[in-house]
Amino acid sequence: MVRDTLEVLSHFIFYIGILFTLLFVYKMIYVVVAFKARRGESPKDQDVPLSKYAFLIPARNEELVIGQLIQSIKDQNYPKELYDIFVVADNCTDNTAKIAREAGAIVTERFNENQIGKGYALKHVLNVIDADCAARYDGYFVFDADNLLDKNYIAEMNKTFNQGYRIVTSYRNSKNHDENWITSGYALWFLYEAEFLNRPRMFLKTSCAVSGTGFLIHSDVIKENGGWVHHLLTEDIEFTVSQIIQGDKIGYCGSAVFYDEQPSTFSQSWKQRLRWAKGFYQVFMNYGKELSHGVVRGKGNKLSCFDMMMTVMPIMILTVLSLLANILILVLVAIEGKGLAETYTTGVTIGVLSIYGSLFLLGLITTIAEWNKIRCPNWKKIFYLFTFPLFMFTYLPISLFALFKRIEWKPIRHTVVKSLDDLRES
Repeated sequence: MVRDTLEVLSHFIFYIGILFTLLFVYKMIYVVVAFKARRGESPKDQDVPLSKYAFLIPARNEELVIGQLIQSIKDQNYPKELYDIFVVADNCTDNTAKIAREAGAIVTERFNENQIGKGYALKHVLNVIDADCAARYDGYFVFDADNLLDKNYIAEMNKTFNQGYRIVTSYRNSKNHDENWITSGYALWFLYEAEFLNRPRMFLKTSCAVSGTGFLIHSDVIKENGGWVHHLLTEDIEFTVSQIIQGDKIGYCGSAVFYDEQPSTFSQSWKQRLRWAKGFYQVFMNYGKELSHGVVRGKGNKLSCFDMMMTVMPIMILTVLSLLANILILVLVAIEGKGLAETYTTGVTIGVLSIYGSLFLLGLITTIAEWNKIRCPNWKKIFYLFTFPLFMFTYLPISLFALFKRIEWKPIRHTVVKSLDDLRES
């Protein structure tokens, strides 16, 4: 009986491995396309209209970092009269609102312990703008309070925005790539996401994806949606999927660079990624049917819908199933005795090493391609290549816990106080 069960589980894991391989090949095709896109990239037209924008910055107890973000926005190479900065001090108990006002932002304060999260803060500030001055703005930038913007950020985003994209995302670099294996894991993934997912999507004229912060939304999108209406745990992915289903194609501007802070402790990272994993499940449960319909019957957005299906569904589910099957195999092997231990342990080891190698390759390609943009000593760039797969492996228990645990949005404390000059010197 035990041997039969082990045989079934082994075949199950084998087929999951094939699916993982297909998904990896799918991602590697994007890598090839990305290099083609980088070689063939032509300069954007410099003679474009100068649109007017509002920056939306939800902030909860961000007194340490909010001033640096506002200063980096004020230092933009873009006409100052063409953008305003709005900070929503969301359930703050510190001096975030005071510091933001002194730095030159328009500040609104919100206190609501029942509706918690960035989505509700965005809804609040957009309602405030809609009541007073919505007609002034062509679009809205969304940023987290710990971010910093390159001086040409608005100017570069404006070029892509005026190519007809109603939503545009940008190049996400990190303030603390060099801190430890956790921050470098995040940072390397976001670089991969920017240059080897969003850039090839842009080249193939399919939709890119918004990722948390550093994106621009046309005012018409906000009007059509009736404000900000996305309140799942991963409101960015929900927004992306919702707009793709509606037929929007999200653009990517690789020349618009911003920096954000990554969690530096495992406990912080666990909480954040647990929320992300739960949010992916929520998005799949709420939008999976419509995405599937779009893959089969979509008009002009079949590839975009398929791409988002690959993003929100297979990896998480396959990861959890594979983990459970491997745990069960190890338990059964322990029960059956040493006779089977060597055979099945070898199989599991080969599988783990294969996944490690695949993740290492993705990290290696990204590090080589973005070498000069990574704010980190060279020896650390190399060292963190080997820890990147380990960081990604920690998604296994996170994905499993997210299935069963009730998750609520909780703020991540930001403490990395750096200016753009500090980053250039690092």
